[in-house]
Amino acid sequence: MEAFVGGLWEVVYVTFFALSGYGLLLAAPLALVVDKVDVLPEAVRGLYVEKDGKFHLDVDGIEDTSGLKSALEKERAAARSAAATIKALETKFKDVDPEQYRKLNSLINSNEETRLISEGKVDEVITKRTEKLRQEHVKQLEEATKATKAEQEKTGKYKQRVLDNHIRAAAIKAGLHPHAIDDALFRARTIFTLDEEGDAVQLGADGKPVYGKDGKTPFGPLEWLETMKEAAPHWFPAGSSGGGAGNGAGGAGSAKTVKRTAFEKMAPAERTKFLKDGGKVID
Repeated sequence: MEAFVGGLWEVVYVTFFALSGYGLLLAAPLALVVDKVDVLPEAVRGLYVEKDGKFHLDVDGIEDTSGLKSALEKERAAARSAAATIKALETKFKDVDPEQYRKLNSLINSNEETRLISEGKVDEVITKRTEKLRQEHVKQLEEATKATKAEQEKTGKYKQRVLDNHIRAAAIKAGLHPHAIDDALFRARTIFTLDEEGDAVQLGADGKPVYGKDGKTPFGPLEWLETMKEAAPHWFPAGSSGGGAGNGAGGAGSAKTVKRTAFEKMAPAERTKFLKDGGKVID
């Protein structure tokens, strides 16, 4: 009896769903999204809500993945297209060495003249070549000027050394006091220069050598120092200044008389020795 009653209720339950239209839900799956509800059975149209111009099944717990599916399909299509492109490029450039290609491309890009000529810009090529030559010329000129200046400085130092040696030799020969040689060098450098033969001479305003007393020999350091015995007697030891020297042998001990101006310019030790040796000071 109980089995009969249970079976009867099952028939009633199925019949209810079939008659009420909900049996359609069990008969076929419902789409999550449709463009129009008119295509759906009337019994299930109420289960859809409109959103963004389409009708979505209003069911809790089920996410609409139609957008994700569409995006995924686009990505798959892009991947297939990229793979096809790569395969085509590999086939096309299978015999090309990438490193050699980069070198060749770099060479072509660096050869600006080739590009300009190919574009018909010959005047621009000429202008660029001219400017490049000008810059190279300026650079070479600057380097040559710098080298010449360095050589001139080197030569100037050498000439100054030679000139100083001439003056020192003349100072020793003229009997200058050792302590006066540096002063004589300082003055002589403003008067004398070296000629083409390497001799110390004095040049006139016309750039030609000035001649000495004989009118034949250039005026030199030795003759100049002789004239300095009156202008700078303190350069010379007592007795060689030409100012009343006794026997002219040089040295304070051999002098008999000396002018007061020369005496006052003597070093203290020279004065003492001069007076001790019997020397006399005259005005």
